Amino acid sequence: MMNVDEAPWILPLAAIAVLLLIWLIYKRFFARGSSLENALAAIGFDHVEDLIIPSADEGEIQIDKLILTSKGLLILEIKDVQGTVFGSDKMQDWTVIAADRRYTFSNPQPALYDRIAAVRQIVRQVPVAGRVVFLDGADFTKGVPGMVCNVEELVAEFGEPDKAAAKFKIEAFTPHWELIRKASN
Repeated sequence: MMNVDEAPWILPLAAIAVLLLIWLIYKRFFARGSSLENALAAIGFDHVEDLIIPSADEGEIQIDKLILTSKGLLILEIKDVQGTVFGSDKMQDWTVIAADRRYTFSNPQPALYDRIAAVRQIVRQVPVAGRVVFLDGADFTKGVPGMVCNVEELVAEFGEPDKAAAKFKIEAFTPHWELIRKASN
């Protein structure tokens, strides 16, 4: 058996391996979400998560993220997938082909339309939009379906460079935003 004194390079090599492992874990689980968090901070003035409101068909509907932006209310569905995504507006299921596997998930657009309709029932005078946001790692080689974007496109579409104008718009939307909060109780 080798002694540490006989191979002084073992401890520095082990330390480098541990640091590399920590960096990889950070990149995989924390750094990816931070770009989304930065984007939400750039476009949003307030937000609600895990909101349950009445739906159009007398039931209830859950909204994962509802953001108050200077352009109105924005419903987000976040998809964290790695690989090539094959999906279109008319496909019932979308497919992801990754390096190690292939899987499908339901087209998220119909549920997003339902969520938009439910929010519009409450805040009739405020623009309501919805987006399915794919985090880094998703690649649409056959075209990007409607209402689908990445984090950078989300900021480009819903960001407001003029903060004074944004504040004025937000003040106008605030009473409607409060209606959403009340409807969720």
